[in-house]
Amino acid sequence: MTPSSAPPQPQSVSTSVTRSAFFIVATVNDDDASHATVRAWCADVANLTRAVGKRVPAGNLSCVVGFASEAWNRLFGAPRPAELHPFREFGSGERVAVATPGDLLVHIRADQTDLCFELATQLMTRLEGAVTTVDEVHGFRNFDMRAIIGFVDGTENPVGDEAAHFTVIGDADPGFAGGSYVLVQKYLHDMKSWNALPVEAQEHIIGRTKLQDIELGDAVKPGWSHSSLTTLEDADGDEIKILRDNMPFGQPGKGEFGTYFIGYARSPQPIEQMLENMFVGLPPGNYDRLLDFSRAVTGGLFFVPSEPLLKALAGREPPAAQSIATPAVAPTVAPAAATSADGSLAIGSLKGAPRYE
Repeated sequence: MTPSSAPPQPQSVSTSVTRSAFFIVATVNDDDASHATVRAWCADVANLTRAVGKRVPAGNLSCVVGFASEAWNRLFGAPRPAELHPFREFGSGERVAVATPGDLLVHIRADQTDLCFELATQLMTRLEGAVTTVDEVHGFRNFDMRAIIGFVDGTENPVGDEAAHFTVIGDADPGFAGGSYVLVQKYLHDMKSWNALPVEAQEHIIGRTKLQDIELGDAVKPGWSHSSLTTLEDADGDEIKILRDNMPFGQPGKGEFGTYFIGYARSPQPIEQMLENMFVGLPPGNYDRLLDFSRAVTGGLFFVPSEPLLKALAGREPPAAQSIATPAVAPTVAPAAATSADGSLAIGSLKGAPRYE
């Protein structure tokens, strides 16, 4: 393959595991000057990342930038990524995957917090006056790669060529090849209630052993476990994976303990199917019991352009008269759960149940 025919270089979606990460979600001010500032900024992201990263070459600094559906229309116009749409809400009542404001996502990773901090400062300074930060989370890598709730996170992540296969767009949307979709949510955990559970009960909720990080067997793993409901298969029975790079965060003095979920995929459909399984249930009512202790307080879907496209977006703007319809999405509401005479859900194992195709 010649360099001219090689697929576009993705942003640093699949990178080595780091000790620190910053997640910044911002809205773009709706005026021409702000739009121009954000477009010009697109050409600076890679250069700034390299410049800061050279200060600590072994620090594994990287940055990924993504844009939400409405922001893409206002900033760049047509053409637009085929599957980019507003975040879909799932669930009802107290168990909802909520959609919250956000036009721009900045995901910074490094082995040192100072590298993340410096790059975030440089990037956001250049956007001053053009965007409003609506959420910023500084994540840390916990002991043994464990989430705040004590279980190892990301065990089933694809690596190498498999990671590229599941996260990078190819011929399905050739105009946006090399890109990815990324979905983010901030979860807050009721740690007092979670820690009051016996370890065995926690293991049934997650679907893995806590100490050894081994998946429970089908004979003992409930169909409502987190593992059961987030494992997807295609029509041939092959697993469909996403790339997670979740990070713990919190403020112990304020009693805040959380997980920042971030999932990359070549299509938003698998991640959305996981959320539907979790919040609505598979079948409906058979929801993820982890949600009895965890609450989603943010939600956003973004398209991550390839590196060359991100730079090229600096010179692109929608024609003045252009009007683009944003794909409409409807929330998926959870029905009341059916229960058996003993008050438990009368549902067995989900092995062999239809999943995302």
